[in-house]
Amino acid sequence: MVDTGYGRNRRRTTRVLAALVAGIAGGSLAVACTANTVTHAGPIDDAPRPTIVLEHGAFADGSSWNDVIEKLREDRYPVVAAANPLRGPADDAAALRSLISHIDGPVILVGHSYGGSVISAAAAGNDKVKGLVYVAAFLPAPGETALELTNKYPGTTLPGTLNPVPFTAVDGSAGTDLYIQQDKFRAQFAADVPEDRAALMAATQRPIAQSALEEKATVAAWNEKPSWVIATTKDLNIPVEAQRFMADRAHAKVTEVDASHSVAVSHPDVVADVIEQAAAATH
Repeated sequence: MVDTGYGRNRRRTTRVLAALVAGIAGGSLAVACTANTVTHAGPIDDAPRPTIVLEHGAFADGSSWNDVIEKLREDRYPVVAAANPLRGPADDAAALRSLISHIDGPVILVGHSYGGSVISAAAAGNDKVKGLVYVAAFLPAPGETALELTNKYPGTTLPGTLNPVPFTAVDGSAGTDLYIQQDKFRAQFAADVPEDRAALMAATQRPIAQSALEEKATVAAWNEKPSWVIATTKDLNIPVEAQRFMADRAHAKVTEVDASHSVAVSHPDVVADVIEQAAAATH
């Protein structure tokens, strides 16, 4: 009989397949494992991350955090942008505390502008809150108001841009809501934001009750929790000297940015980075 090589080849193939099966069963094929390796953007550890709760301020809404949220989510942080009623620090802090109570695990609170007054009240005595980040924000001490702190140093041009709108509350009491005039909004609030986006922000702005800016703080969580401050050097709402004063007495870690009051919109990378610094340092 003539050996064509078919038999030898078949026997060789059978031996190779048997070796492969044995190798897989014994776990010896490391290359098979590396093919299933998953890579992640951002932090590579899988430790649980605190939830980032973002509190917007006056003349804004939750969408002002959109770009910051995107970057935090890329790094796998759970994020909630709270809806701030903008009625007064005590009432707004109560609403924020209710939200925090429904979040599992530790929380980092972030407040922009008047939102700083709210997180300062909401975090006081709350063990779930591990750190505070103030973004062009107020850090009032007990007895101080946002209006008082705004006027502590020269530089704000906000009063001349406001549009006061009287309202009557459900209980019959009178009040005044404050808006920024739309044609003055970009120059006052968001000078480094593209014109078309600033126009959208002006149209969707949320008013703040004038009484909220005149309400005295009763507690200051920055006295008991680590704090980070993003100070904006081109801010026409809260003068940068006022921001520096508040940050210094709170012994906060400070990042200064050449930005308008809307720094979360114009510099979301910087804001997200500081928030992640706070998260990493407190968990």
